[in-house]
Amino acid sequence: MKILDKKLKIPESVKNEITEIVNKFNSKGYECYMVGGSVRDLVLGHDVLDYDFATNALPEDVTKLFRRVVPTGIKHGTVSVLTKQRQYEITTYRSDGKYIDGRRPEEVTFSKTLEEDINRRDFTINGLAYDIKNEKIIDYIDGLLDIDKRIIRTIGNPIHRFSEDGLRPYRACRFAAKLYFSIEKETLAAISETIDIAKIVSAERIRDELLKLMDAEKPSIGLEYMRESGLLQLILPEFLDGINITQNKYHVYDIYYHGLYSCDSIPGSDRIVKFAALLHDIGKTVTRREVVDGENTFYNHEVIGAKMTRRIMKRLKFSNEEIAKVTNLIVNHMFHYVDEWTDGAVRRFMRKVGMENLNDLILLRLADRRGNGQRDGLPAPILELQKRIDKVIEEDSALTVKDLDVDGHVIMNEFNIMPGPVIGKILNELLEMVLDDPETNKREILLTKAREIFDNIKE
Repeated sequence: MKILDKKLKIPESVKNEITEIVNKFNSKGYECYMVGGSVRDLVLGHDVLDYDFATNALPEDVTKLFRRVVPTGIKHGTVSVLTKQRQYEITTYRSDGKYIDGRRPEEVTFSKTLEEDINRRDFTINGLAYDIKNEKIIDYIDGLLDIDKRIIRTIGNPIHRFSEDGLRPYRACRFAAKLYFSIEKETLAAISETIDIAKIVSAERIRDELLKLMDAEKPSIGLEYMRESGLLQLILPEFLDGINITQNKYHVYDIYYHGLYSCDSIPGSDRIVKFAALLHDIGKTVTRREVVDGENTFYNHEVIGAKMTRRIMKRLKFSNEEIAKVTNLIVNHMFHYVDEWTDGAVRRFMRKVGMENLNDLILLRLADRRGNGQRDGLPAPILELQKRIDKVIEEDSALTVKDLDVDGHVIMNEFNIMPGPVIGKILNELLEMVLDDPETNKREILLTKAREIFDNIKE
């Protein structure tokens, strides 16, 4: 064991609450240490989202110490203490029994020492503890050394660790991307050797790890480790089909690496847009046609790719909203703007894509361009389209039937008709008129046109 005198910089916004929590344990004779990823991130100088603690107090003792406690994982010794600002997970020291389902231990035994609790954890960098009162880092497993070496290594035998919980290999790849670390050689080899355990992890847990991976500045680091270890074959085999499939003179990389680098090129941490960038050209693998001198064409790949992506996301249990967002971006990413577009055409494009998706579609187009390895920035036509879109927004033009100056109830009252498809037909035809000429979005004009449409329908 190593004990290092080191004052970690805990943000002032939580420092007092954390100190009060630890002091309350200590005043009753209990130990309480900050543990896990929160210590790791403080050592690295990163922002901390969640602060976790370990104690020798039993869950029922913790419940007695604090006024507001939620039994978030009581079976495994975890409760959450609620304060004015946030919640803090506090787990009783424990040792885990045998893992029989590749996910959870068959039984959990509460232990009396911090060391025993640390040794059941996944990676050395997550096995540090911090004594807040005495400002000391407690390191039983050379976690500080591995942070200094910038490596991901399991605590103990990697095959044992990965056999216990099949999600841990995915987490290793995610941490590598998030922290810009390398996965230690034996740890990486163990992922392939325990692939059967990783195979039985639920789709929901894998989806969550993939989304967390998208938070990294360069998800490609983790995805490449997944490819090398065999994990990617389990979860995104369709994406791997793009390896060694060349494109054309405008692309340096094959379809697979183009997807990786496009994903990396999405700024910020919008998980869903990054996922769309990753898969935006997945349809090219099945639409490729060789023409001249090794050049390939991929007609309709955006439509096929959207359908493939929908199947993938359903398999991984993404929400319907997330699926709709990603497939919308993929099916529309090949839009071709020319100066001849009328204002009505611009408004129809905005309506088709959806106002909420326009900025993300432009981001995807920029990432697509960067991911080809030769070009950067948006081409002049798309910059011009952006200006025209901004102009439409500034004019507050109607883009959907909801923006019309009449609605279904007005139409029903005006023509004394019941709800039905006729209402939708009238409203949609009115919208087409307004898209061409926003000045017609006035109640009187719309009702006059609606009368004409209604009379034609009756005939």
